[in-house]
Amino acid sequence: MAVLEIKDLHVSVDTEQGPKEILRGVTLTIRSGETHAIMGPNGSGKSTLAYSIAGHPKYTVTSGSVTLDGEDVLAMSVDERARAGLFLGMQYPVEVPGVTVSNFLRTAKTAIDGEAPKLRTWVKDVKDAMAELRMDAEFANRNVNEGFSGGEKKRHEILQMELLRPKFAILDETDSGLDVDALRIVSEGVNRAKAATDAGVLLITHYTRILRYIQPQFVHVFVDGRIAEEGGPELAERLEAEGYDRFLVEA
Repeated sequence: MAVLEIKDLHVSVDTEQGPKEILRGVTLTIRSGETHAIMGPNGSGKSTLAYSIAGHPKYTVTSGSVTLDGEDVLAMSVDERARAGLFLGMQYPVEVPGVTVSNFLRTAKTAIDGEAPKLRTWVKDVKDAMAELRMDAEFANRNVNEGFSGGEKKRHEILQMELLRPKFAILDETDSGLDVDALRIVSEGVNRAKAATDAGVLLITHYTRILRYIQPQFVHVFVDGRIAEEGGPELAERLEAEGYDRFLVEA
């Protein structure tokens, strides 16, 4: 069983007024096969946690630790984190002009596994995964995310997750911008990827609608850079009904 452990994590960003602390002591443990949902109002630090784990240079870890199976994640480069088994599904996936989806996926798979996948089986795996996600096969020949709709970009993120088979997937508002059908298809892709590898999932969202498809065992409420409350799926339903007012008043 793999374990991703975050202990007393403090993270800041540089602003015109100087460093601003965003995360103020986050402690969280995720194990293989577990799904954790992080919910909270805008500006509470949810995405900061995701990008700090992934190694985005904008964020400075001032104290605390992140370990994967006991190894210091914060000492790793971004590509080392990916090879160690971390995957980030971005809220706003970037375009990569001049690089086709097929080349991008095979290059990423080669980098993570240390060897190129066998071409015949790889092509079949890609086609099958794209078909499951209702992605036209022609997308394989298009440049990464260039001209993709919001829903197409999110499907491509989950396509990567299914093919790269990470130990832990951090999904930053994967449900944003998705219609009802796309939400179901993308969620089914996450569930397939998780079932295939027993991956741990850290799902960041504002709404419970995606949690009806990707069911968490644990729900954490982020407020002002801290975990204000933790519970099971029933906590998400309470948030849907009541909102975050009681947490914001306390903060």
